[in-house]
Amino acid sequence: MERKRKPVLYSAIAVVLATLTIVLWLTNNITLAGWSLALFFLSLAFVFRGIPLLKGLSFTAIILASVVLAMWHPEYFTNWGNFSLSSTIIPFIQLLMFGMGSSMSVNDFAAVVKSPKGVVIGVASQFIIMPSLGFILSNVTNFPSEIAAGIILIGCSPSGLASNVMAYLSKANLALSITITSITTLIAPFVTPLLMKLFAGALIEIDVLKMMWDIFKMIILPIGAGLIFNKLLKGKIQWLDKAMPLISMFAITAIVTIIVASGRDNLLKIGLLLTVVAIAHNTFGYLLGYWSGRLFNMSERDCRTIAIEVGMQNAGLASGIAKELGKISTIGLAAAVFGPLMNITGSALASWWHNRPPVEK
Repeated sequence: MERKRKPVLYSAIAVVLATLTIVLWLTNNITLAGWSLALFFLSLAFVFRGIPLLKGLSFTAIILASVVLAMWHPEYFTNWGNFSLSSTIIPFIQLLMFGMGSSMSVNDFAAVVKSPKGVVIGVASQFIIMPSLGFILSNVTNFPSEIAAGIILIGCSPSGLASNVMAYLSKANLALSITITSITTLIAPFVTPLLMKLFAGALIEIDVLKMMWDIFKMIILPIGAGLIFNKLLKGKIQWLDKAMPLISMFAITAIVTIIVASGRDNLLKIGLLLTVVAIAHNTFGYLLGYWSGRLFNMSERDCRTIAIEVGMQNAGLASGIAKELGKISTIGLAAAVFGPLMNITGSALASWWHNRPPVEK
């Protein structure tokens, strides 16, 4: 009974905060409206946690709360004294990759042997469909060159870490999802710089070898450390095993918040159009990913898997690359917008498929 009451209580709080936000906005109390809106999203996160079907959206609500604070008060998330918070982005990404590595083992790659067709189609679709969509969208919009390059960078990044959760909720092929995510991530140091040179070389200067090394430091080294941790210490430090998912969520939230705060002025100018572009990129990724599986007569479960793997990109890695390029407030903007949006669309798609079990023909 107590569990049932909590979502109702948090829902009432959310309604009150939403009403308060509207009133404050209409009475021109913009600063207070920002705090009220952030608290609204935070209360919404607790509402979602109490509803099994919407539980996956709770983290997205927390991200939106942090985005609101970053837009209203960027001064809190750019510099602390002489220390630039953007310098923490790379360590946060390495922490995420370590968490990914610590949850992996050699057995995760067994699907390559058992189902090579699905893996090949998934990886190929990821690095053909999304970079091409990014290139097309960046050309049909009138964005400045660096922001357009950021859209392409999202497309050239590997699968997102949240894709495995969405595949599980969608009743898709989780083993295939984990394998595609792992392989696209591991080959990203070589593939992503080459794709960026091909599609974005005319927009910004791309040093392929330097980008390869930057991605190698952000991905391969921490994942390798995570694999060693998994092999030697998995299960022996239980508090750390339980803490890693929370640490990863904090790292993602921090990355998005810092990027939004850094690019706040640019987002105010082009945020709406960039959001539309991100939604189009994301949605067509799901659609074309799904039908690339259908084209090769794959099962419904595998088609769902490829759709999610293609549509959900690693926005954190794209942010790290933008930081290494020294363009976090321009090239990094697409990642800041794409990150929260893909969690919303991914959760919505997963909820839709969750209630429609795969039927094989």
